[in-house]
Amino acid sequence: MTVDNSITEEDLLLVESRGAVDWVTLNRPNQMNAMNPDLVRALRRYFEGKYEDYGTRVIVLRANGKNFCAGLDLKTPADPDRTAEEGLRSQMNIRDVYKAMRRCPQPIVSLIQGAACGGGFSMALASDIRILGESARMNAAYITIGLTGCDMGSSYFLPRLVGTSLASELLLTGRFIGAAEALQHRLCSRVVPDEELETSADDLIDAMLANSAFGLRLTKDGLNFAVDAPSMDAAMAMEDRQQILATYAGEMQERRKRFQN
Repeated sequence: MTVDNSITEEDLLLVESRGAVDWVTLNRPNQMNAMNPDLVRALRRYFEGKYEDYGTRVIVLRANGKNFCAGLDLKTPADPDRTAEEGLRSQMNIRDVYKAMRRCPQPIVSLIQGAACGGGFSMALASDIRILGESARMNAAYITIGLTGCDMGSSYFLPRLVGTSLASELLLTGRFIGAAEALQHRLCSRVVPDEELETSADDLIDAMLANSAFGLRLTKDGLNFAVDAPSMDAAMAMEDRQQILATYAGEMQERRKRFQN
């Protein structure tokens, strides 16, 4: 097999900053944007690099070509001598992409067309907002190749988004869920013609940018916490602290004056 050493991580993951918004594009269209080791590394480095980036307020994740992401690139030759320990390290390296997506403070809006399979499905699930093109079709492909349907956070994200019954069906069967059905079950915010995906999130992005940067970051953090909060009291205690923090460290006092004039 010939390796093209001229292809860099920057070629596989394109990042364009438009003011306070990063437009991040998977760029392996001829491979259905399947994740090879270089793309995995680029994704992990990008999202981990956002932890202390206070200039970027919103991330838009999309893909070139007809498909969002076909998951892990199964055409990449596996090492027959790889040990179980080495396999686990590789698994954890890929897993950390999704953990980094949830931990980065910027809201992630995914624009999804065509196939989002396996790791591509989990990438959509790990996003904060999902907008689907009419061609979008997603599945937990892991189980269809002899593994379990629970991988890359699918067993965590999916039940919280659609409930345990539908999540169980999708993870146990590996069947595809199309755009219309995804919207029916509120797995996405909206469905648009594929040619409108580029501008489909403009109103949401503008609304988020109109809010305070500090409040936006704390809201994603609060949602992450509340999903697993052990009780209403625990969630509200976190909310109380965040609101006071935002009151004294954010823009609340200045914005409040607008309502007094």
